[in-house]
Amino acid sequence: MGKVAQVEPITTARVLRGPFDYLCPEGAAVGSVLVVPFGGREVLAVVTALKDTSEHSLSEAKELLPASLPPDLVALGRWLADEYCSTPARAYSLMLPPRGVKERSAWFASVLRRPDKAERLTEKQRALLSSLPRPAGVDLAALRRLEKRGLVLLEEQSQRRAPKHAEVGKASGAEGPELTADQSEALGQLRAAAPGEQLLLHGVTGSGKTEVYLRAAAEVLEAGKSVLVLAPEIALTPQLISRFAERFGETVAVIHSKLTPGERFDEWMRLRRGEARICIGARSAVFAPLSQIGLIVIDEEHDSSYKNEGDPRYDARHAAARRAADHGAVLVAGSATPRAESWQRLRRVSMPTRVDQMELPKVDIIDLRGTSGALHPETFQALVDSAKSIVLLNRRGWSNYLSCSSCGYAWECPDCDVTLVLHRASGSISCHHCGHHKPVPELCPQCGSVSIARHGTGTERLETELPGQVFRLDGDAADAGAVLRSFEQAKEGILLGTQVVAKGHDFPDVELGVVVDADQTLRFPDFRAEERTFALVTQLAGRSGRGSERGKVLVQTLNPDAPALVLAAQHDSAAFLEGELARREALRYPPFSTLIRIVCASAQPGAADQAASELQRALPASLGPAPLFRLRGRERSQVVIKAEDRRRAVEAVNLAVGRLAKEAGRRSVSISVDVEPQ
Repeated sequence: MGKVAQVEPITTARVLRGPFDYLCPEGAAVGSVLVVPFGGREVLAVVTALKDTSEHSLSEAKELLPASLPPDLVALGRWLADEYCSTPARAYSLMLPPRGVKERSAWFASVLRRPDKAERLTEKQRALLSSLPRPAGVDLAALRRLEKRGLVLLEEQSQRRAPKHAEVGKASGAEGPELTADQSEALGQLRAAAPGEQLLLHGVTGSGKTEVYLRAAAEVLEAGKSVLVLAPEIALTPQLISRFAERFGETVAVIHSKLTPGERFDEWMRLRRGEARICIGARSAVFAPLSQIGLIVIDEEHDSSYKNEGDPRYDARHAAARRAADHGAVLVAGSATPRAESWQRLRRVSMPTRVDQMELPKVDIIDLRGTSGALHPETFQALVDSAKSIVLLNRRGWSNYLSCSSCGYAWECPDCDVTLVLHRASGSISCHHCGHHKPVPELCPQCGSVSIARHGTGTERLETELPGQVFRLDGDAADAGAVLRSFEQAKEGILLGTQVVAKGHDFPDVELGVVVDADQTLRFPDFRAEERTFALVTQLAGRSGRGSERGKVLVQTLNPDAPALVLAAQHDSAAFLEGELARREALRYPPFSTLIRIVCASAQPGAADQAASELQRALPASLGPAPLFRLRGRERSQVVIKAEDRRRAVEAVNLAVGRLAKEAGRRSVSISVDVEPQ
């Protein structure tokens, strides 16, 4: 018997835990990706170890694929499974390139020798020779005839499916601008950081954090190492990409979910082979197959988008810290509004002034008490008087919900316990959780009345109420990059949208920022509500006043004395975070504890609550079970654990869920675990 490969088959089943033994194909190593027979079908599998013998009767792997995971990602997959109460198979599925995609190749023709005068060639053949070297294209057959005569060399070369990056924002020159004193000091501290050290780059909006990233990356590349740069939203990556690509060219690769499978495969392989040594991307780019990482940047580190919603529910910031430790890389978490956890745990590097020395925008809190409508008259007039503005309303659609004015009936999703949102442009009401939609009703199904009331305002409706040209950027926008380019190129206009308009954009001519409903995030029943509100207002404020004039921000609220809003108006992150940490310590919230949320879901009535009750009994320190709203036709019930010892709590949950999973599966109950839910 040859070598034995221990593999993790890529399956979603929680109860099927590997590794499993297979006969090792020639050339396989730790990290190799195989196609193996498993449970009556063929599945992908990752080799996690090799050994000499096995006590089992072994099957042979069907195929050894060209893509392979580097050994550090194999180890990271096991860690991710343990850390987030998942399985190695689910972790590896996040790391692999798209399945079924192969490298694209094309024939490339070059001149092998020039014909002598005695050789007879047609005019077309002479024209072909004079056009070389180039891809063969449609002339392949004619070039093959010239190849047989020894005149042409034909070689098959891989052909990159390069992503089409939107050019948004202003890139600096190839050499970069002269550094400010703050930037020089920050770069010096990054340079002096110990291998594996994590730093918080706390810079006000417009302080030039990106230039610090660029300079640090240049030094890391010079030392022969690679760089990983994470951004919270795909819509933000074009600005980062354009800045890095202008400075570093083809060594920049991009990884995010909006790439085509072919583009993603080619970028993945460029990174794996070391052809690209800088990876930029959103959350999933944390698993890029880079070797010898010297620097990891987490831009806008406060953003909740770094938390994955599917299983495993990993936090890319936490995974990045693990990769930094494994590679001895310096990790830089940058933000103008850091999380309380980062403020407490990381060594701070401060950049308190803007690169242009301009004052931070003036923030006015607008009291909405006693007024009606989405916009206060003062806000509307300020929009009229400003050439370019950004308006934030964190609700898309036309109206929040519809109700019958006669009997009170409200239109709800048949599969989720939520009301349907009106989208007038599409003529539909839809569920923002499961996607269910139907035409806008003309009469009430309960009493037959045609008197239907619309409640609340979303971005679609507000667009019709704003003065001048409006560029709407929300979940309904087909091409976020095109919207941002159009707004950037316009001399006047309003960029209206959900949270994404407050994140990272650099438009020097924006004079005004408006938060339409600051209470929306404050009202949310979450201990992070105040932190999110502070960050949202401060981040939006940072989008204005980046040109020659000081910017202005208007924050509309029914709670003008809320500490998060008052301190955001003062641009006082330190005071807010110190108060926030004191409050969390008193209540034993993170970072002074770890929260773990276990959700049981089932289409069978009562099954989810029964499973949650069993989990609660197995975890005596847990809270619950507590019902959640029905989602996608499934009842849900949750159990929550608050623990000071993260490792012991995670191990206890892993054990309890593992014991229950097989029985729960028979009852059609799914169990999901979320460590540090957002």
